[in-house]
Amino acid sequence: MEQDINGKMNKKLLQKTLNYYFIYAIIILITVGPAFYIVSNILYEDDANEDLYAIKKQFDNFTKEDLTIKDITLWNKFNRNVTIEKFNGNQKDSIFDRSYYDALNKDNEPFRVLNSPIKIEDKWLTFSAKINMVEKENLIGSTVFLFISLLILLIIGFFIITKIISKKLWQPFYAALDKMEQFEIDKSTSGKLIESTTEEFNRLNNAIDSLIHKNSSIYQSQREFIENAAHELQTPIAIFKGKLENILQRKDLNTEQFKLIDDLNNTTTRLVKLNKNLLVLSKIDSNSYYEIEKINLYEIINNQLTFFSEQALSKKISITTELEENVVVSSNHFLAEMLISNLFLNTINHNVLNGQIIVKLTNDSITFSNTGTLLPLQTEKMFERFSKSNPSSQGNGLGLSIIKKIIDTNHWSINYYFIDGMHKFEIVF
Repeated sequence: MEQDINGKMNKKLLQKTLNYYFIYAIIILITVGPAFYIVSNILYEDDANEDLYAIKKQFDNFTKEDLTIKDITLWNKFNRNVTIEKFNGNQKDSIFDRSYYDALNKDNEPFRVLNSPIKIEDKWLTFSAKINMVEKENLIGSTVFLFISLLILLIIGFFIITKIISKKLWQPFYAALDKMEQFEIDKSTSGKLIESTTEEFNRLNNAIDSLIHKNSSIYQSQREFIENAAHELQTPIAIFKGKLENILQRKDLNTEQFKLIDDLNNTTTRLVKLNKNLLVLSKIDSNSYYEIEKINLYEIINNQLTFFSEQALSKKISITTELEENVVVSSNHFLAEMLISNLFLNTINHNVLNGQIIVKLTNDSITFSNTGTLLPLQTEKMFERFSKSNPSSQGNGLGLSIIKKIIDTNHWSINYYFIDGMHKFEIVF
């Protein structure tokens, strides 16, 4: 069993099927066992009744005419299970069960008894015949036990065979499910689905292959478009920004014109950063940064610390570092630098006036903590592209997305905590 996102225990399809079979088997055992016993008992009693009436018929045909009142005592003495008794007043035959003490077995034993009125020498008497039912109970008990034992063996065998066959039959389904779970649209999916003789599973396999192919094709087209668009936009944006900067150098601009062009220049700067980030994301997706080497994170942080300390100073933000030396990881050098750069930018851009940044580096993790909003961030869409925790922020919403992408590429993990008013991003190597 597995647990879903709501904490509920989920059962596998095969387990659910076997559970229904098990419930059905229990119902069959509970109902069929007693029913079989009752039916067997009725049939045996009917057979006993027929034997009793056969004894009565034989008595009527061969003995009754020759029997006299004087012979009754002697008759009863030599006939253990057939006796002639005083008339009980019942003019109809009656069959019933009664226990009698058996002197031979020295125990009370159940008998099936037939009482029938007879007339001997014009005197009404009662013909009583009885059949011992001990053998019947033993026979029925043994039969029922044998029947239930065979039924249980059949059910157990059915369960085992069903489980083995079901596992084999459902193997293509589980293979398709595994492929869907392992599918990542930004990675190659060369896994082959198991061919099946079952039409529904083949349809499922074809649908999954078609879905993966279409989505991968669309994703590839989108990635190529973004990369090509970002490349093509670089030159015109650079030319536009250069001309704006040239205009800003002119001395014949009045205050209103200068402010307007300066706003355009700032917007263009943001556009340059956005274009650059999109290009980086596209290259990471296409695995352009495939060269892996040993990187000393201590050196990278120290190299960038001076530059970002000046940026933090403009917002009166203090940066405190706790860095272990010679912390070496395997990564692409450009991606490692971009990771640290974006972490610094994130902690500065989302900080407050007179805020604080704490950078901690150990052998197995790096942590960036910063003051900021007094509420924890929403983690559901934190790392999605163009997602902003603060809509009024001047960022483009790609910083955390780039950070997450670099971490995934390096097969690291990132955790977010909000502790003592500090937003803490911990990256574990």
